[in-house]
This record gives sequence, C-alpha cells and structure tokens, in this order.
Amino acid sequence: MRHRVKGRKLGRTSSHRAATLQALATALFKHKKIKTTLAKAKETRSFVEPLITKAKDDSVARRRFVARFIKDKDVLKELFSEIVPKIGDRPGGYTRIVKLGNRAGDAAEMALIELVDFNVVEVKSEPKTKAKAKVKTKKVEEKVEAAVEEPKPKAKTRSKAKAKKEEIEDANVIEEVVKDEASEGSEEKSEEK
Repeated sequence: MRHRVKGRKLGRTSSHRAATLQALATALFKHKKIKTTLAKAKETRSFVEPLITKAKDDSVARRRFVARFIKDKDVLKELFSEIVPKIGDRPGGYTRIVKLGNRAGDAAEMALIELVDFNVVEVKSEPKTKAKAKVKTKKVEEKVEAAVEEPKPKAKTRSKAKAKKEEIEDANVIEEVVKDEASEGSEEKSEEK
C-alpha cells in the first residue's frame, strides 16, 4: 500500500529519480520551457516551485541550498539574478503545464512545462523568422530581375537520330576534303617530277 507516500516513482530507483528531476529543473531554468511527459512535468513542478520560493531570499545559505540541486553555476546565477526578479511578488504557481497530446511512438501523454512570467524565448524567435523571410524575398527578387534582364538562348530541339545523322555527314565531308587534299598533293608531286 502507498498510504501517505508522496510523489511518482517514474519507473526509476530513488537516485535515478533524483538525478532526473535535477536535470529537468536545470533544463527548465536554462531554457524557460521544456517538453516532456505529463508525469515528469507534474513531478518537475513539485520539485522546481519550492526551489524558486527559496531563491526569492538571496542569501548565501539559500544559494548553497539551491546549489545542492542545480549543479550548473551559470543556471544558478541566472535563477537568482534574472528569473526571481522577473517573478516578483507572485506567491506561488511559477510554472504552467500545457498538455500536448500523445507521443507517436508509445502513446505517452506529452506536456510542455514553462515558467509563467518568463516568456523571452517567444519574443526572440519572431524577429529572426521575419528577417530570414525578408532576406529570402530579396534573393528571389534579385533572381527574377536577373532572369528578366538576361533572356536565355533557346535550346535546339532536334532528335538524337537527327543529330547522329548530321555528325556522320560532317565526318563524310571531312573525309572527302582530306582525300581531295591528299590527291591534290600527290598530283603536284607527280607534276614536279
């Protein structure tokens, strides 16, 4: 029986489960949103939110406590310097879980877990796509202008058989010319004698 037993096992041992949750929390703080299974997302939420609450008080003791779970120093700095000030006075509920449907391979329920007040990723992605679209349209316009200015020569439309016949006729003409020159050369030699 599992009376009063908190959390999901996630099909892992205790140490493996702790490592998985630490990795998911680090990824969430680094990227601000991650895609994972629904069960892992719910467990990550219960793991991450107390860490954010602890990080609201920026002291050496709190930094060391959070550093026990978040091993990446850059992510730890980002949590205390960028994420916590952005969250502000929110009393809880720092994350949002959005269900995405079932995964194609094993039909596992997928979900997106993200930090609520920190949507920098979406803002940064829009200008890049618009800039790329503008560059592509300029390139297409340049190609169209070049094609209009310089018309391509018309390709000869003749069949392979006709082309071979013309090559044979050209070869026959060349042979006749060579024979004529050779015969003229021999006639000149005989006249000189």
